[in-house]
Amino acid sequence: MEHKINAYDSVLDLIGNTPLIKLNRSTAQFQGNYYAKVEAFNPGHSTKDRIASFIIDEAEKKGILTEGSTIIETTSGNTGFSLAMVSIIKGYDCILAVSSKSSPDKIDMLRSMGAKVYVCPAHVSADDPRSYYEVAKRLHDETKGSVYINQYFNELNVDAHYASTGPEIWEQTNGHITHLVACSGTGGTISGIARYLKEKNSNINVIGVDAFGSVLKKYHETGKFDNKEIYPYRIEGLGKNLIPSSTDFDVIDEFIKVTDEDSAYAARELARTEGIFAGYTSGAAMQALRQLDALGKFDNDSNIVVVFPDHGSRYMSKIYSDKWMENQGFLGTEVMEETQSVEFIK
Repeated sequence: MEHKINAYDSVLDLIGNTPLIKLNRSTAQFQGNYYAKVEAFNPGHSTKDRIASFIIDEAEKKGILTEGSTIIETTSGNTGFSLAMVSIIKGYDCILAVSSKSSPDKIDMLRSMGAKVYVCPAHVSADDPRSYYEVAKRLHDETKGSVYINQYFNELNVDAHYASTGPEIWEQTNGHITHLVACSGTGGTISGIARYLKEKNSNINVIGVDAFGSVLKKYHETGKFDNKEIYPYRIEGLGKNLIPSSTDFDVIDEFIKVTDEDSAYAARELARTEGIFAGYTSGAAMQALRQLDALGKFDNDSNIVVVFPDHGSRYMSKIYSDKWMENQGFLGTEVMEETQSVEFIK
């Protein structure tokens, strides 16, 4: 006898429909109302689940991906994890070229999900044969039956968020959103959401978060790529040393830059004030809110939605490690006292 069981067919059915959570203590002194789109509630714990599932589905529909295919991608970690997860369910091999800036936690997670991982030096130019862009291209050329996802130059990256994240935010706010704040790396998340929201209400202000050491903000303001803007920084999945075609600069109203140190502190504070254990890039988004409020960008009628891209568990050896923070020169006495709360009973 067959019984009705309320179960999902696989973890892929859990992608999307992430919650919008009001920020309270962390924004108590700010002007406006703040809501976080917490993408860690996806099964792969990041917003990249959306593009992995969407792009692979589209490739299957077009016959680009078939049985025995290998998926290849360039990633700072999250996209790779999501692609590895989808590949397991759908039966594909997965090869990933990863930046050495990615946390050891992320790299270990990729290996645990069955992906073959190539770790490439982070601080080389995009056209250097050792860069993770060029390594991924080479692996694609060398691997028969492979498909290179190429998220930085894949319009489907934008389409995934136009089809899911944008409509979710519009419905969750009942159309009352006034500002969107989101980090920009490949640009797919902010561009897809912004396209959808601006079609609904062109007055919604879209603010991208960039890193010092990245070229995006200046390119948006001048239309020129300035090599002098590029220098090493620590935040993963934020900013770029090239201009991704998956960034639609026309739907982004402005960019604001944040530092590595401020972003790390902001992520740690989120855990202590909101109970949201978020990643480094989420800390960058939170820091952007602080700076925007200080600049007077919002008023009491503003309804600001901020995207928190991933989960803090991927940064245990980085921003949530006092040792790492201290080694970066970040950790002051005050924070050390707050975080040193472990006692060993003998």
